[in-house]
Amino acid sequence: MNADSPSRRGPSRAAGTVPRRRPQNAVRLLPSVITILALCAGLSSVKFALDGQIGTAIGFVGAAAVLDSLDGRVARLLDATSKIGAELDSLADAISFGVAPALVLYVTLLDGHANGWILALVFAVCTVLRLARFNTLLDEEMPAYSKDYFVGVPAPAGALVALAPLAASAQWGDGWWESYGLVAAWILFSSVLVVSRVPTLALKRLSVPPRMAAGLLVLVAVGAAALVTYPFILLLVLVGGYLVHIPFAIRSQRWVAARPDTWDFPARERRAIRRDPSRRHSSEARRLGLRRPESRGRDHT
Repeated sequence: MNADSPSRRGPSRAAGTVPRRRPQNAVRLLPSVITILALCAGLSSVKFALDGQIGTAIGFVGAAAVLDSLDGRVARLLDATSKIGAELDSLADAISFGVAPALVLYVTLLDGHANGWILALVFAVCTVLRLARFNTLLDEEMPAYSKDYFVGVPAPAGALVALAPLAASAQWGDGWWESYGLVAAWILFSSVLVVSRVPTLALKRLSVPPRMAAGLLVLVAVGAAALVTYPFILLLVLVGGYLVHIPFAIRSQRWVAARPDTWDFPARERRAIRRDPSRRHSSEARRLGLRRPESRGRDHT
């Protein structure tokens, strides 16, 4: 077909003709489609766990987490945010990262133990409570710096943290990581993280300095290779790194909360001020100089 044919260029626009809106409306459904796919992935993990395919079950929870990170960004990109989309996202998260991981853990590591079902219920309930609190915080007036932090561990991250013993079992087989006491303590620990008010980094305004771009691309390539060859070890490394970052996120959030005026500074300058507080005055002067060129001009008249 010719690239300049009407079917590729769209319908001809005659005078007074109103363009059809059907394609636009279809595209606006894309975020909800991604949310439904995430829901299906989360539920499918239970099916594979029942079939004894532990690795596939963990992989589908990870796929649900990836899809969940995309639907909101796609909605904002397409200006397709809606009330029903927000409600659908919350319900899908409750199932994919609360109910599904709890059932996966129960049928694989907790079945046969007296309190196994109670632990599964605790994790699912904590995840639902975390999502309910997140929805209520959307209607509250929050400080500007809160955009860089989540309140508690997000539901997708909490689900992957809870599945860490199962990932170790899939990688190395039977071992101490499958002991009931350890698994029970880990699930309770994950549940507390999810429902807690501990700040964690949202990474919404993460910027990469140009000098680190090449290293980041190499790191992405290494991660892709690890995902293919050692997916469970990669998951355990990511879970460990995520848990290690929490104390630094707490310290960072407390520092910014005590100095809300530094929120307008770039992240690099905030880090420099944290290391050397004397640099704060020079950063403030530079910021004011960049924002008020007109006032400087009037001072000379």
